[in-house]
Amino acid sequence: MTIESVKKQVCSQKGKKLHFIFYGARNQTEEFDGKIIETYPGIFLVSPSHQEQIVKSFSYSDVLTLHLEIKEEG
Repeated sequence: MTIESVKKQVCSQKGKKLHFIFYGARNQTEEFDGKIIETYPGIFLVSPSHQEQIVKSFSYSDVLTLHLEIKEEG
């Protein structure tokens, strides 16, 4: 998998309800449902379902290095 293929995959999921799992530092894990609301050349923005006013940003390398998992909700 390459950065370009990750970008295409993320862009194709824009606007869909998704489940995100982020593996942070020191074994911290954050799971939430949300939507990809915008994509840029280096990052993409996610709006969590439970916090309408919050927007989280992630890089495509987060997906490539498996720090962020994106799954279809269901």
